[in-house]
Amino acid sequence: MKAYVSVFKLRLYHGLQYRAAALAGIATQFFFGFIFIMVYEAFYSQSTAAFPISLSQLITYVWLQQAFLAFVMLWFRDNELFQLITSGNVAYELCRPSGIYGLWYAKLLAQRLSSALLRSMPILVIAYILPKPYGMPLPHNSVSFLLFVLTLLLGLLMMVSLSMLMYISVFITLSPAGSLLMFAVIGEFLAGMVIPVPLMPTWLQNIVYVLPFRWAADFPFRVYSGHIPQDEALIGVAIQIIWLVLLVGLGKYTMTRVLRKIVVQGG
Repeated sequence: MKAYVSVFKLRLYHGLQYRAAALAGIATQFFFGFIFIMVYEAFYSQSTAAFPISLSQLITYVWLQQAFLAFVMLWFRDNELFQLITSGNVAYELCRPSGIYGLWYAKLLAQRLSSALLRSMPILVIAYILPKPYGMPLPHNSVSFLLFVLTLLLGLLMMVSLSMLMYISVFITLSPAGSLLMFAVIGEFLAGMVIPVPLMPTWLQNIVYVLPFRWAADFPFRVYSGHIPQDEALIGVAIQIIWLVLLVGLGKYTMTRVLRKIVVQGG
């Protein structure tokens, strides 16, 4: 575990150095946040039908999505790992005394965490002080906030586990573009990053609920807004833990299988 912790710390400190990139990302995420909110506000104002989620909860959903985008986006990638796989330099990784799955998992976790630490706080502070309807309200109570933090962290671990499956698939396809496109397009849609899950048709929600993607993004945001009650949130935490164990187990199993068949030539 010392090796994994050391890799995590080094990559975390490395990621925290990119402050200029973080400032550019904050500006971009504010732009898209306002665009999404204005679209939803116009949509809600022009319809008299009852919506499955209130506008205030939806605005909270949008701001949390933008603040913790590094936690929940599947297209967040490490090109260094892709290059190691496609160039054959992964052989050097295999010479290390530590497991390759744990090392890469620690790297990806630190990358996402460092990016979120630089961007989330400014976005949240400004979102709290914005006037209605653009502002984000505080959580209903301390229990809701603690459940949100717990579900968000479990969602982060799940998202890293899903990302690991994307990197493992490149051992087989040798094309990062295909794996990245498939995971980013399909996974982010099913996670509620394009359309919030409550606004999806019922038949599509039934599909989304049996897949792991929504538990990493949609679920924590709706816990914060109060759209998911606390008793359901506790059940959801148990489901998140089960999915996390399954995804990590699947990742380790598939990593072991592909490493047995890997062939590195030259040198």
